[in-house]
Amino acid sequence: MPPSRFLFTRGAGLSAPLQGALYMIAASFLFALMNGAIRLLGDGWGAEGGAGMHPFQIAFLRNVFALAFMLPWLMHHGRVGLRTNRLHMHLWRAGVGLIAMLCWFSAVAYLPLAEAVALTFTVPLFATAGAALVLGEVVRARRWTATIVGFLGVLVILRPGFTEFTPLMTLPVIAACFMAASMLIVKSLSRTEAPAAIVLYMNLLLTPLSLIAAFFVWRWPTLTELGLGLFIGFCAALAHNAFTRAFVLADASAIIPFDYARLPFVALVGYLLFAEVPDGWTWVGAAVIAAAAIYIAQRETRVARERPILQVSAESVKDRP
Repeated sequence: MPPSRFLFTRGAGLSAPLQGALYMIAASFLFALMNGAIRLLGDGWGAEGGAGMHPFQIAFLRNVFALAFMLPWLMHHGRVGLRTNRLHMHLWRAGVGLIAMLCWFSAVAYLPLAEAVALTFTVPLFATAGAALVLGEVVRARRWTATIVGFLGVLVILRPGFTEFTPLMTLPVIAACFMAASMLIVKSLSRTEAPAAIVLYMNLLLTPLSLIAAFFVWRWPTLTELGLGLFIGFCAALAHNAFTRAFVLADASAIIPFDYARLPFVALVGYLLFAEVPDGWTWVGAAVIAAAAIYIAQRETRVARERPILQVSAESVKDRP
């Protein structure tokens, strides 16, 4: 595609692929700000005498404020947007999503930000394995190889046996596993449910579910903590909106590479707020995982494009005398 056609369409305005890339970069930046605020709010949690807010309570504040920012959108869709024949699947998705969120917020409150984010790059790897083992999708040798290579990147970051290792270091990987499970449930729901219903139920169910988890560790937040919670919810709502818009405007294979801008953004946030400097192994491991995930995305896009052609060919052969 010529550069002029990529940058502009019909002589005015940015093209859809470039808009998608910009939305993805914006989402990555907003997620980095959100993670920095989560760390500020939970800083010191788990340490002796630490005054940080428990991650479970931070998750509730994130959900309740994000839901508040989404209320106009929810009211716009109304009851029509809530029509569903698969409420049980929405409940499963919310439950799985809650576990992912609680693990992730705990990881952000405890681990160096860049390391935690790098480990969540494994979501597409878990999703590929889950699609084959749970949904019965055909995953060829190339994608399996990329998945294995990606998990080797995890070992590069964690370096078990070569650096101090604690069970909490597995939290981002556990979170990524449940994020992938949530993706697979969405994949199943999207066959019968409207996109609006999927988004609406997730946000409506997460808030009361996260309140149950927060109830057992609850303490009344200060005004400063409420302000940070409000900021987290605001960033989350905007980031998810930008993330969704990116996929509407462009193919996944074209925009997924820009999702990995999360790492330099969050590394900058970690450096400015907490004087964290990720080591070289974190960058190397993240590059290995990202390369594997990008390859998988490109292969999945190619397979998705070829499938309708194969189906049309099969139908034309079947209809012949």
